Amino acid sequence: MLFVRNGEASACAVAALAISAVMPGSQAHAQQPATAGGQLTLIVGFGAGGSADSIARIVGNKLGEKLGQKVVIENRPGAGANLAARAVIAAPADGSTLLVTTAALPINNTLYKSKGFEMADLQAVSICATTPETIAVNKDNPAKDLKQFIELNKGKRVTYSTAGVGTGSHIVADYFFKTIAKMDVAHVPHKSGPDATNAVLGGHVEFISSSLSGFTAQINAGALTGIAIATEKRFPAVPSVPTYAEQGFAGIVKSSWAGFFASSKAPVAVIDRQAEAISAILKEKDVNDRLVAIGFAPMSGTKAESAAFFSKELEEWGTMVRTLGLSID
Repeated sequence: MLFVRNGEASACAVAALAISAVMPGSQAHAQQPATAGGQLTLIVGFGAGGSADSIARIVGNKLGEKLGQKVVIENRPGAGANLAARAVIAAPADGSTLLVTTAALPINNTLYKSKGFEMADLQAVSICATTPETIAVNKDNPAKDLKQFIELNKGKRVTYSTAGVGTGSHIVADYFFKTIAKMDVAHVPHKSGPDATNAVLGGHVEFISSSLSGFTAQINAGALTGIAIATEKRFPAVPSVPTYAEQGFAGIVKSSWAGFFASSKAPVAVIDRQAEAISAILKEKDVNDRLVAIGFAPMSGTKAESAAFFSKELEEWGTMVRTLGLSID
């Protein structure tokens, strides 16, 4: 099963190449990017304050500076970010409109019977940061790790919260507990990450499944106990949370992510420069530090590696969605 990846680092195959410095004087004009001038619109597939929105704002502000453009961010949530994807595909295919989305994009390829577009209509510019899938319980829960949680709840019906049906956190939790741990779990979806977090903080569900960026602060403050994180090694932002591998489930590595996509018809030169600029931004220490603090691991690589990573994501999420029999009309 592709969900269980032995020895494969999810952070090794993403994002884009470093941008060359703009030369001073007359050379600067000659080497100015084709994207310079005008407006760059970033259409975010989710509401303000979420992980995709955070990435759009952290990276987007500096992207405008590097490309010499005004950057406008538009939040268009709906249909698991499918509405935003449609808007980008319908916009002029000149590279002036980019989609900022998450792992919802490859998930929706199998989950939705009709998305209103094809994956071939989009191309990856840069999948720039990942945030690992994490399981957490209320601090008063007697289980202090995943292995103990399973032992204490075998034979019981267990409820858990996420920020919606068909999200990566829903799919990963259902897949792990139903097909690997062989437990009876019931999904309780909520409208947002904060609502899902409040459900476990208030004792209304036994655990929450979320990408780490959804509750890093609560884990570090001690309000929640992280019992498993889907990384190969412990994650720097929450060093107290053990990996699945440490608890007898070797090789389970799965993350959500945030990335930039463009129309597949956009000019190659424009998209290449955007990818290079994003990569350069992600190498800046202040940006790196901000992303790590909110539970993300910044990525590096080429645009081609972003495309390869996305292709693998389509396959892996598709396999899990089909295994669980999930579908949305």
